[in-house]
Amino acid sequence: METDAIRLIITGGTFDKHYDEIRGELTFRDTHLPELVKQARITVPLELEINQLVDSLQMGDKGRLLVLEACRSAPERHIVVTHGTDTMVETARLVGEARLDKTIVLTGAMVPYKIIGSDALFNLGTAFTACQLLPPGVWIAMNGRLFPWDDVRKDRSRGVFVKAAN
Repeated sequence: METDAIRLIITGGTFDKHYDEIRGELTFRDTHLPELVKQARITVPLELEINQLVDSLQMGDKGRLLVLEACRSAPERHIVVTHGTDTMVETARLVGEARLDKTIVLTGAMVPYKIIGSDALFNLGTAFTACQLLPPGVWIAMNGRLFPWDDVRKDRSRGVFVKAAN
C-alpha cells in the first residue's frame, strides 16, 4: 500500500528557536525540521515548506493567512504545521473555519528542540501519526493528546493544552 505524501508547513515557533550566544537570547537562524525528520526516522513521502520563521506571539493576522493559504494550495491532503504554542489555537481556528477537505495537524514544542528535555521530537511524531489516521479536519497534537480545533486551549499556568471546557 502506497502512503500518501504529507506536507510539512514550517512557521517557526519554539521548534526552530536557536540560542544566540552573543545576544544571549533565543532567535531564528534556520529550521531544524530536516534534522528532526531524520532523527525521527520518518519515512513517509514528505514535502517541507518554510512558510515563515517567527515566534507565534509575533504572528498576526497576515501570518495566519499565509498558513491558511499554504494549506489551501497544498496538493497533499495530509498536512502537519509546526507552530509556536502561544497562538497555535488562533491559527487552528482560522484554518478550521475554512473547512478544507484535508487532514491538518498543528503541533509545537514547549522547549526548543536543541535544549535537553525538548518535547519537539515527540510532538512531531505524534502529529505525523495523527495526520495519517484522523479524518479530514483541523487538529492540534500536543502533550501526547489530540484536540479538534474548536475544543482546545492552552493552559498557560501548567504549560499544556487541554479541552476548551477545562
